[in-house]
This record gives sequence, structure tokens and C-alpha cells, in this order.
Amino acid sequence: MLSFPNAKINIGLNIIEKRSDGYHNIETIFYPIGLCDVLEVEPSDTCDDYSFSSSGIAIDGDSEQNLILKAYRLLQQDFPLPPVDISLVKQIPFGAGLGGGSADAAYMLKMLNDIAKLDLSDEQLEVYAVKLGADCPVFIRNKPVFATGIGNVFSETDLSLAGYFLVLIKPDIHVSTPEAYSLVVPSKPVKSLRELVKLPVEEWKGVIQNDFEKSVFERYPRIAQIKEKLYMAGALYASMSGSGSSVYALFASEPEHFPVFDDCFVTGGELR
Repeated sequence: MLSFPNAKINIGLNIIEKRSDGYHNIETIFYPIGLCDVLEVEPSDTCDDYSFSSSGIAIDGDSEQNLILKAYRLLQQDFPLPPVDISLVKQIPFGAGLGGGSADAAYMLKMLNDIAKLDLSDEQLEVYAVKLGADCPVFIRNKPVFATGIGNVFSETDLSLAGYFLVLIKPDIHVSTPEAYSLVVPSKPVKSLRELVKLPVEEWKGVIQNDFEKSVFERYPRIAQIKEKLYMAGALYASMSGSGSSVYALFASEPEHFPVFDDCFVTGGELR
């Protein structure tokens, strides 16, 4: 079974308050984009548990800490899972605020649900997904949603960016999410993001904010420079995604002339 776990961007990100459990309540819109990993999971005749291989962007550290394998272990606690061979082609950059690891884990849950015939509903899969990461559940249904809580309480949004051209830049900088949160002073926005996204995209600049940008830009001015260059290139709206370090821009159409970004991962395409 083959799947293509996709990245997301955040349209706005308001950090409202710190909770008693150490997490933060936020509001944001998760919007799926076309940048994908490739995940293959097949029943195995050669192992008793699972085998795992990866290619593409190198994955550092203990493989058991990979969210894909944590997803397998999580379901294995409650269900008899068959042995599987897992293969990942990693194309979504790490430390980018794009949710690549969370997407891989969510798709793993969905694939195991099918392979093992567990008949779990989307709601049940989301309960498992949030145990793996705050933004993991959004990839179960994988559609634009307005998210609150720690990023795991979803409500529908009619926001569509279909037809806009997305440019995504990821510099060779890793921003730690715990570090990013530690530098932010939470505050409730004057006007909800739910209302602000009803404005035309051309009016989003300076209105729809990512609260991480102030502190992250101060520590990593290179990321701020990328955002500014995207506006100079004619972007209608540009923002850091999540806690960074990727920056995306929305253009009315594919730009003819584009600034050069050295030592950066660059991709783009029309949104759907």
C-alpha cells in the first residue's frame, strides 16, 4: 500500500495562552499543500514485527523515535497488528513548521487501519493521532481546518486558496518548537483569525500574523530576510509556517522573476 503524506502551512498562528499542562492554546488554520513524502507499507513475510528503511532526506537518531514507528507501537498496544515492511522516501524538510513527521505518522495510522482491518473511524484515529503530536490529527482528514486548543480541536473553514501560486522556502536553519514557544508572550488577538481570513488575500499583509515571527526573526534574521525578499518579488502575502523555519508566499500567478535563495530548499506550485 502506497501513500503520499503531504505537508501543511499555517495561515495565521495566534498563541493565546499558556495552559496548566505546559502546552499553549492557539488558533490557526492548517492548510494542506502538495509537497509530499512517499510512504509504503506492506504485509511482511520476512519479519516478526516490522522492518523500516528510508531514503531521501537523511533521518538522524534512533529509528524507534520516528513518529511512523511510534504510530505502529501505539496501535499495537490495543490491536494485534500484522508484521509489515515500511519504506519511506523523505522529501518534506525537518524543522520547517510543515508538519512532515506528523503527516507521516497520521498516514501510518490510516494505512494500518486499512491493512489490519481495524475499522477505526476518523474520530477514533484522531484520538490516537493526538497522542503522537499536537498537529498530527489534522492529517487524518487532511483538509483545511480552523484549529484551536493545542491545535487539535477542529472546526470547518470555507477558506480556499485554489488558483494561487505557492512558493515555499526552507533555509538551512532548524528552529526548535519548544525554544520558539519559550520566547513568545501569549496574548489574545483583538479579532479572531476566523474573521480575518474572510478578507481578500491582498489585504492579509500586516493583518494576519504568526506570533512566532517576532522572536524567531530576532534570533534568526535570515528567515526575516527571506520573507522580505518574497514581498519584493511581488507576493500578495508571506508568512513563516508554524514555528519555522520555512517561509511561504502566495502569488496571484507563478512569478516570472524570482529572487535567488542560496543554501535553501525551494519549491512551488499552484494550490488546489
